[in-house]
Amino acid sequence: MGLKGLNLFKSSRSNTTCTYKCGDACWGEAPNEHSDNEYFADMVTRSFSRRDALRASGVAVVTVGAGAALAACSTDDTKNSADSTSSKADDKGENLKDLPEGLQFDIIEPNKEDKIVIPEGYEQDVLIRWGDPVIEGAPEFDFDNQTPEAQEKQFGFNNDFAGILDTEDGTKVYVCSHEYTTEPMMFKDYDGEKPTKEQVDIGLFAHGHTIIEVDEDKNGKLTTKFGKKNRRIHGFTEFELTGPAAGHDKLKTKDDKSGKKVIGTFNNCSGGITPWGTMLSGEENVDQYFGGFDGVKDEDTKKELKRYSIKKDKSDRGWETVYDRFDVSKEPNEPNRHYYIVEIDPSDPESTPKKHTALGRFKHEAGQIYITDDNTVVCYSGDDERFEYIYKFVCEKKYKEGDRKANMELLEHGTLYVAKFSGNSPEDEIDGSGELPKDGKFDGDIEWVPLMTSKSDGKHESHVDGMDAAEVCFLTRLAADKAGATRMDRPEDIEPSPKTGKVYAALTNNKYRGMAEPDGKKQDNKEDKATDGAGREYEGPTEIAPVTENKNGLVLEMEDDHAGTKGKWNLLLVCGDPKEAYSYFGGYDKEKVSPISCPDNVAFDSYGNLWISTDGNALKSNDGLFGVSVEGETRGMVRQFLTVPTGAETCGPIIEDNRVMVNVQHPGEGEDQTTENPTSHWPDGGDAQPRPAVVQVFRTDGKKIGMA
Repeated sequence: MGLKGLNLFKSSRSNTTCTYKCGDACWGEAPNEHSDNEYFADMVTRSFSRRDALRASGVAVVTVGAGAALAACSTDDTKNSADSTSSKADDKGENLKDLPEGLQFDIIEPNKEDKIVIPEGYEQDVLIRWGDPVIEGAPEFDFDNQTPEAQEKQFGFNNDFAGILDTEDGTKVYVCSHEYTTEPMMFKDYDGEKPTKEQVDIGLFAHGHTIIEVDEDKNGKLTTKFGKKNRRIHGFTEFELTGPAAGHDKLKTKDDKSGKKVIGTFNNCSGGITPWGTMLSGEENVDQYFGGFDGVKDEDTKKELKRYSIKKDKSDRGWETVYDRFDVSKEPNEPNRHYYIVEIDPSDPESTPKKHTALGRFKHEAGQIYITDDNTVVCYSGDDERFEYIYKFVCEKKYKEGDRKANMELLEHGTLYVAKFSGNSPEDEIDGSGELPKDGKFDGDIEWVPLMTSKSDGKHESHVDGMDAAEVCFLTRLAADKAGATRMDRPEDIEPSPKTGKVYAALTNNKYRGMAEPDGKKQDNKEDKATDGAGREYEGPTEIAPVTENKNGLVLEMEDDHAGTKGKWNLLLVCGDPKEAYSYFGGYDKEKVSPISCPDNVAFDSYGNLWISTDGNALKSNDGLFGVSVEGETRGMVRQFLTVPTGAETCGPIIEDNRVMVNVQHPGEGEDQTTENPTSHWPDGGDAQPRPAVVQVFRTDGKKIGMA
C-alpha cells in the first residue's frame, strides 16, 4: 500500500483521500514558502454595475463547479423519494415563502449518514456510476474483473466538475471530469509499492473526462444513452498545446520532439462551460503522479520542480515504475506539459483537446468565463494550494456570437494577470479572532498585475523582468512571485455571477495561517514568525484572512472591472460554526444560517443565488451543498440543501429550475480504508463496494427547486 498522509487539519478528509487526491498538498513545506510576497490581507466590496454574463450564443449552457446532495434515501435503494414538504416553516424559524426564490426549502441539518440526505418533498436518482458503460460495447462493471480495455469505455473514477449543454445539432450531453483515482479503494490486495501494469493502465483510463449523451423527460429527469458524441478522454489521449509555450525546448520530450503534443490529462478538478459550447477543465494536483526527483541532476530544474510541489523520488502510485514519462529523472520536461486549462469540444468526438499555455501553468481549480458588455472575454482561475494566487486572462479578440470557429481560438491570445489584494483597515484591528474592524467589514482594493501578453501576430510580450513570454506561461508561479502577487488561503473555484457580474471565489482553508510552533507555542506578535518544523514561516492573520489557523475557509466577493486592472473586494463569508465569534455571514443573523466549512466549488441558480459545495468539512458533519443569498436584506444567509454519504465530497453542482445535480466523489474513503473495510456502501448498498457517482434531485410535486 502507498504512503498515507497526515491529516493535521482535523477535517473530514481522510488520510487516504489526502494521499491520492492531492498528494498530501496540505502537509509539509509549501512550494511558495520562499516568496516574500504579502499574504492575502485586507479586502471586501463596493457596489458595481449589474451586468448580464455568459451569453450562450445559441448554445444552452449550465455551468457547474460545486457540490450537492440528496434527500431521504436508504443505503440499499438509490431511487427513494422523500415525503412531500410537511411544514411551511423550517427549523430556523423562517416562513419558507418569505425567503428568497430558489432557497425556499427545509434546511438539512449536519449529519454523518451514509446516504444522500435531501429536503422533504424531493427525490433522487443516480444517473451514472464509476464503471458504467459509456461507449457502446463496453462490458457491465465487474469490480473483481476489471481490465484496461473495459475501463477505457466505462465511466471514470472520482467525477468532479460537471455540466450539461446542447451541442450544435441539439443533442444534449452531460460532461464531467474525473479528478483522480484511489487505487486502494479500486483493487483488492493493492500494493502501492509494486503496482501491476494492468492496475496502472486501469488508473490511467479512469482519469480524464466523460462526454455522454442524455435524454430528458417532462419532469427533467436525465437518462444516459449510447450516442455518437459519447467519448472517454483519459491518460492516453493526445492533446494539443497552444499559446506561447507550445514548442519551447522545456516542453519537449524524447517521445515528442515538437513540444506541442501531450499524452494524457490528470487531476482534472473543477472547470467551466464556455458560451461557445466547449468544456474547460483545470489540471490541478499533477505533482503527485511524478517520481524520480532525487535523480534530477540540474539544480535549476530541481528548483522549478519543487515550486510546483514535485519533490518525491517515488510517487504514491508508482506509475513511474511502468512509464518513463512519470519519472522526472528520465523526462524532466514532462511536468511542464501539465497543470493547464484544458478545452474540449463535446460536439466533435474526433476533435483533439487543447491545453492552453497562455492561461498559465499552475494548479488550476477551474476556468470560468465572463463576457463584458462589449464582448470582451475574461477567464478567472485560482491556484489551489495554500499561499498561492488568483489569476485572470483577458482575451485579445472579442466574442462573436454564432461564430464558433473564431470563438474556439479566443483562449490562445490575450493578457494573463495575477491579483494583488490590499485591505483598508489598520493592522491592529485584525487580531486573528475574526472580530470585524471598526468599519464593519473585511474589504479593500484589487490590482491586477500583467504577467504576459500572447499576441495573435506571434509577437508575444513578457511583463516580468528576466523571463520571456513562454517562460511566464510554463513557470507562471515564479512569474507571479516576481510580480508581488498576494498569497491566498487555497483559492479554488472562481465564478462570476450571471446576474450582477460580481465574482466569487472559494478559499477552502489554510491551517498554517498564524500557526503555532510544533510545541504549541503561539507567535507573540506579527514580527515573531512561527514555523512548522520544516523551516517554513507562517503569516499571521490579515484582513483578507482574519482568523488564526483558518480551518473552515472563506468566500471572497470581488467587484472587478473585468477587462481592466482595478477592483474592490470583500469577504462574504468567514466560514465555520455560526455559534462561534470568529464566523461571519455577510452581516446576516447567525442564528438563522447553516454551519458551513471548507468551501470548494461555487455555482449560481437562475435567481442569482450562490451555491457552494464543501470538501473536508471540519465541523464533524458530512460534506454538502449550500444555497447562499448574496443580495438585499438576506445577504449572507446560508441554507444547507443536502449532504453526501460517509467519506464523500460534494462536487460539480448543477443548479437548474427543475433539477439539482451533484457529483459524489470518493465515498467510503476513511482513515487507511481499503476494499476490505470501506466506510460506505453507497450507492448500491448492501455489501457492495462504494462507487463515485452522479446524482440528480427533483421535486416530487413537479414544482421548481427551492420554491415553496
